[in-house]
Amino acid sequence: MSSLSRELVFLILQFLEEEKFKESVHRLEKESGFFFNTKYFDEKVLAGEWDEVEKYLSGFTKLDDNRYSMKIFFEIRKQKYLEALDKQDKAKAVEILVQDLRVFSTFNEELYKEITQLLTLHNFRENEQLSKYGDTKTARTIMLGELKKLIEANPLFRDKLTFPTLRSSRLRTLINQSLNWQHQLCKNPRPNPDIKTLFTDHTCAVPNGPLAPSPVNQPVTTLTKPTAFPSLGGGAHGPFPPGAAVAAAANAGALASWMAAAASGASTVQAAVVTPASIPLPQNQVSILKRPRTPPATPGVVDYQSPDHELMKRLRPAPSVEEVTYPAPRQHAPLSLEDLPLKAAVALHQGSTVTSMEFHPMQNTLLLVGSATGEITLWELAVREKLVSRPFKIWDMANCSPPLQALIAKETPMSVTRVAWSPDGNFIGVAYTKHLIHLYAFSGPNELRQHAEVDAHVGAVNDLAFANPNRQLCVVTCGDDKLIKVWDISGRKHFTFEGHDAPVYSICPHHKENIQFIFSTAIDGKIKAWLYDNMGSRVEYDAPGKWCTTMLYSADGSRLFSCGTSKDGDFFLVEWNESEGSIKRTYLGFQKKLAGMVQFDTSKNHFLAVGEDAQIKFWDMDNISVLTSTDAEGGLPALPRLRFNREGNLLAVTTADNGFKILANQAGIRSLRAVETSAFEKMRTPADSPLSKAVPVASGSCKVERGSPVRPSPMLNGVDPPKPRIDDSTDKPKPWQLAEILDPAQCRHATLPDTSGSSTKVVRLLYTNSGAGILALGFNGIQRLWKWVRNEQNPSGKATAATVPQHWQPNSGLLMTNDVSGVNLEEANPCIALSKNDSYVMSAAGGKVSLFNMMTFKVMTTFMPPPPASTFLAFHPQDNNIIAIGMEDSTIHIYNVRVDEVKSKLKGHQKRITGLAFSTTLNILVSSGADAQICFWSIDTWEKRKSVAIQMPAGKAANGDTRVQFHVDQIRILAVHETQLAIFDASKMECIRQWIPQDSLSSPISSAVYACNSQLIYTTFRDGNIGVFDADTLRLRCRISPSAYLPQGNQGLSPLVVAAHPQEPNQFAVGLNDGSVKVIEPTEAEGKWGMVPPSEASNTSPSTTSNQTPEQLQR
Repeated sequence: MSSLSRELVFLILQFLEEEKFKESVHRLEKESGFFFNTKYFDEKVLAGEWDEVEKYLSGFTKLDDNRYSMKIFFEIRKQKYLEALDKQDKAKAVEILVQDLRVFSTFNEELYKEITQLLTLHNFRENEQLSKYGDTKTARTIMLGELKKLIEANPLFRDKLTFPTLRSSRLRTLINQSLNWQHQLCKNPRPNPDIKTLFTDHTCAVPNGPLAPSPVNQPVTTLTKPTAFPSLGGGAHGPFPPGAAVAAAANAGALASWMAAAASGASTVQAAVVTPASIPLPQNQVSILKRPRTPPATPGVVDYQSPDHELMKRLRPAPSVEEVTYPAPRQHAPLSLEDLPLKAAVALHQGSTVTSMEFHPMQNTLLLVGSATGEITLWELAVREKLVSRPFKIWDMANCSPPLQALIAKETPMSVTRVAWSPDGNFIGVAYTKHLIHLYAFSGPNELRQHAEVDAHVGAVNDLAFANPNRQLCVVTCGDDKLIKVWDISGRKHFTFEGHDAPVYSICPHHKENIQFIFSTAIDGKIKAWLYDNMGSRVEYDAPGKWCTTMLYSADGSRLFSCGTSKDGDFFLVEWNESEGSIKRTYLGFQKKLAGMVQFDTSKNHFLAVGEDAQIKFWDMDNISVLTSTDAEGGLPALPRLRFNREGNLLAVTTADNGFKILANQAGIRSLRAVETSAFEKMRTPADSPLSKAVPVASGSCKVERGSPVRPSPMLNGVDPPKPRIDDSTDKPKPWQLAEILDPAQCRHATLPDTSGSSTKVVRLLYTNSGAGILALGFNGIQRLWKWVRNEQNPSGKATAATVPQHWQPNSGLLMTNDVSGVNLEEANPCIALSKNDSYVMSAAGGKVSLFNMMTFKVMTTFMPPPPASTFLAFHPQDNNIIAIGMEDSTIHIYNVRVDEVKSKLKGHQKRITGLAFSTTLNILVSSGADAQICFWSIDTWEKRKSVAIQMPAGKAANGDTRVQFHVDQIRILAVHETQLAIFDASKMECIRQWIPQDSLSSPISSAVYACNSQLIYTTFRDGNIGVFDADTLRLRCRISPSAYLPQGNQGLSPLVVAAHPQEPNQFAVGLNDGSVKVIEPTEAEGKWGMVPPSEASNTSPSTTSNQTPEQLQR
């Protein structure tokens, strides 16, 4: 609501108070949310009228708005609960506990349990913390003091606790002034007029005749006015004339005069409101917006044009003096089908469903991709390489709202809804399906830095775009909460636009003549326009189809298009007439009705492209018929997403196999080749530079060296491997060499305190999900925790080899010790799992499974006593109360902690379970066992779908521990056995890649794990070597020798387990057989482990090759 409307509410409140309308006063206070009456609130709290207290509060805040609001509601409900207990009314207390207090258990289950236990006490004062609870009156007074502090600290109550200073009867005074003004305008003013009504404008009756016509509809400039009154501008009905010209001319933020309020019932009060924008606007904007209207032809009638027409008229650029006023044909080069990107030039595998794409605004082959797993990836298309990949992570849990924290605690999946570049290409915006947007700073191909995390909307953030109001870079977002919000680049909110009655689907910021505005569309088909102020939407239209619509301008900003879908599956592509606010042309060519949202884009100023019916259709902007279409050589989904690059010579389109293709015209193909050649030349050795030796371009595929472990790649997921362009002969020097780290100075490593010389070997190792700690489970069943602290040396507070962490224990001195009574530790198989919010850790070491509180180290509960013993643990990804437990007897128990019950028992292995992993994308559980089998189970029915045997090398028995871990795409699986690394495609339940220890890494594998972005695989070997592999190709990128991180003279030391940092892809930790734990990183100068071989840079997808012959794989 605008500022003058807000002041009007205060005037009404004063009037109601003076007239003793007590209930109406407080009802208006609550409904408007403008003034929180602390006196009234105090009275109700002290009287114990709890229902009225919460009802009044609800006008200003909700329980889950922020931590202050949550605390306010909790204190009130707790007091209500204690009073019921004090009266020995257990039934009422139980009702309050279940209906009012249970909601807080989501955020603090331990506190809820303690409150529940009060029911078992005869007098709740027996509880130590409540021993000083006095009588009810005293308790309410103390609580009220706490509530006042919380309310004053709550930002939602800012500027709402003080009533403005007003002269008495201010509303009456204003009405009298208005009546005096109306009387002065009378043609025949009479002394001492008799004012009988406020419902109509006042006029004095003509002597001996009827009432004179009201002059209020005539232009005020034609009237003779007393000099004592200032001009109010154009006349209008009602006490608040719209278009207050004097105020508008004096205020640079007065954008209300740009458009009239929408005709459909818009308040005239709103039209008169003048508010300075939070983002300053140019002084010349007012003059632009205040063009004089054509004088009315009929005296006494002002030509108020329709708001729709006014909006489009103001958006249209003003013609220059030299321009002719009649329409001229649009001039651009003749169109040709050769201008369209129709040839499939590149096919790449993202690994999960692509949900959004955006090309860099200046670098034409740099593509940003967002996926359904929440991961964002930056691709250099010319070399087919992932430059940067960032999986979804919460950056700062403390700044997340309680509802978001609750969703995270439930491990709700997060998908990307939109990725966007800032106009200068220096920032990336990412919107997610729940609450959040992430802003990254981009300073180079491999430099993507966290910049700001914003809890932007309640529910999904449906769209995100950058804008530059008054040359200040801002981010505009919209969401399921029906709001549009504007943020500066640091994440500080400037505007919230309210007015839609349904979730807002898309936004389109734009500008005309320095006028910055935003179009928004909602899922009810309404299109609205907004200026950067707080005055509400200016116009409202119905989108064709009246459902989900996206709006885009042509590259030069002169033409406006929209593309949308109806609920019946009809598609609409139209161009808008900006002068009239009407549809200028409707494009034809849609054939089928399909469920889903259609996507479109514009290419420079020539073409429109739409993804529909598993193909891409193109239109000339000036012709309603389809120009041409392409299926991109097959593999497209029914409604592919698409995006042009700035030049329009490349078009990215999504594929049905969790990837995307790049379509190109001849210019686009040349740009890909130019960048590819440039990238390759940078990696060449000086002796092999183009200055000394020319490199021929091969017409066919290149030869594979006999000694190479790489074989030609068959097709995977419908994507053909590329044909390498460089024909390297066997005598040519290699442009890439394996990175060998042999000396401690070649990497950074740190030994965690209190671990050196320990005789308890580390058998399980985890990073905390926050990335600030490491948890190790020892051979003896004792868990140790290390935490990094935030300081000058480590401002992020995350795990690093640059600083030494603390060996952390609670003040009680407790250890997290598992039940090992009667256990033969030599035969035990310890296991561990950590909850996503780092609150609980679950582990076992041959005995019962124990659930520990990570803050107190106390055992919360124990379950599943042997036999059989538990050998592997995994939390269900969507419910922390459900745990998959692998057992020594080869079964898998699906256990519900809350009800202490085994829901299902899965049978399919022959030996003990050694690995479990969930995929929410495929809705499956994957298990591995000591029988070298991998089983796939349906999460819905817990039925086994398939069992696959690991392909053992010749002469090796099919036994030994096998571990499994999902790639971030939730489709590929890393299977680790002492004899091999293997990659499985879980969607097809088959092995696609295998690597066998060889050459310098010939020792058995002890452990392996994906890096957090799944681009690397860290692998430890029993001889102390560590290998860093490329995750897509299983090619070795870097070997870390034991001499680089182990002390000299310590023969027999070797890593047993490896863990990857959850946010830093180049950091990992290893647990050794002497009980020590080491964190290892590349040097600051290097920044990463080795480099991608150029032959891999052109790979389009993970291939099915291995370092074995196909015959060996088949065996």
